[in-house]
Amino acid sequence: MVRLTVRLLAMAKKNMQAQMEYYSKFSPSPLSIKQFMDFGQSKDVDSAKSFVFLRQELPVRIANIMKEINLLPEKLLQMPSVRMVQGWYQQTFEELLEYVEKTEEEDPVLLRYINQLTTIRNRHVNVVETMAQGILEMRESYKVDQHEENNVQYFLDRFYISRISIRMLINQHTLMFGQIPTTHPLLVGSIDPSCDIVAVIRDAYDSAKYLCDQYYLASPDIDVRWIDARDGSDSIRMVYVPSHLYHIMFELLKNAMRAVMEHKGPSASEFPPIGILVTKGKEDVTIKVSDEGGGIPKSEIDLLFNYMYSTAPAPPKPGVSIIPPLAGYGYGLPISRLYAKYFHGDLTLSSMDGYGTDAVVYLKVLSSEASELLPIYNSAVSRYYKTPTPASDWSTPGYFIRNYTTKRYGK
Repeated sequence: MVRLTVRLLAMAKKNMQAQMEYYSKFSPSPLSIKQFMDFGQSKDVDSAKSFVFLRQELPVRIANIMKEINLLPEKLLQMPSVRMVQGWYQQTFEELLEYVEKTEEEDPVLLRYINQLTTIRNRHVNVVETMAQGILEMRESYKVDQHEENNVQYFLDRFYISRISIRMLINQHTLMFGQIPTTHPLLVGSIDPSCDIVAVIRDAYDSAKYLCDQYYLASPDIDVRWIDARDGSDSIRMVYVPSHLYHIMFELLKNAMRAVMEHKGPSASEFPPIGILVTKGKEDVTIKVSDEGGGIPKSEIDLLFNYMYSTAPAPPKPGVSIIPPLAGYGYGLPISRLYAKYFHGDLTLSSMDGYGTDAVVYLKVLSSEASELLPIYNSAVSRYYKTPTPASDWSTPGYFIRNYTTKRYGK
């Protein structure tokens, strides 16, 4: 009996691997915000059409990123937290495969599928933190070379944007066709056809201010201005996902507040406000967040988007601190940039060391141009992981001085 059970488990695992190989050969099908909107607002929209698309698309997106996980450094794959994440994805993939062969599109199947997607979304809610913990485990256990660090950075950008895309598809389906209605009748799933950019910014500020007040017992104000270069409207509105914009702005404002408070000191009588300028042009809605928090050295700007770098102390363990932290794993900026890039926007930083920092968010004005940016697993990806980091063909700072002093002074 035991042998039979082991044999059946081995066969099931082999079959799942074969299915993963099969679906990873397909490229994901990126959708634009306009396509999401057109489908959600069409007169004959129903859950059966969405089900037919998702039962093929979700396994493809998951298989693509799961194949890539196996190319990560063995040091990272050994970590318990990373194995846990792998287990979640494998379980999700197996559950989704049950619906691939279902040709009947009747109400019981459609309702069961919605419940399944809700279960999957809840299962993956802590993926970012768990993977971040896996990175910490690796750094504590091994010395990581530059090639391995580059591979981890490359993978996590692709892994997290894949996660954003999968959650987007799941949210659209469950919000539109689930038993619980959307929070607002004008929303199309999670998309607001007339998203008030300034209102979302103010909501994000209120949340960041709450944390800042608890942590520092004070907080800087914001000064918001906006310019609509298209039609001179008294507000900036566009078709967008408010939760994505909120995530980006909350992180930027939280960082700006922390910088101002620590630069000026908690005993300061007043704090310079954080300036926010929103403009709407022909192609982009641009949001600039400017603080006077002392700035960042130019040498550290790129490091702020590195998952293995953080200017903040390590996050407190559960139960250790009752004060909500203003910084944690150092993933806030990298993930926020991915949210901006997901629909072909961007997030950049520029700084004046000793004075302050400007963060600029770019969002596509036209919903037809705001298409998903998705990772694809192919031979080029595999080559990237295997190719060693090339030796630098440029001089590095301090190289001449180090060699000169060694030769001349024997230091």
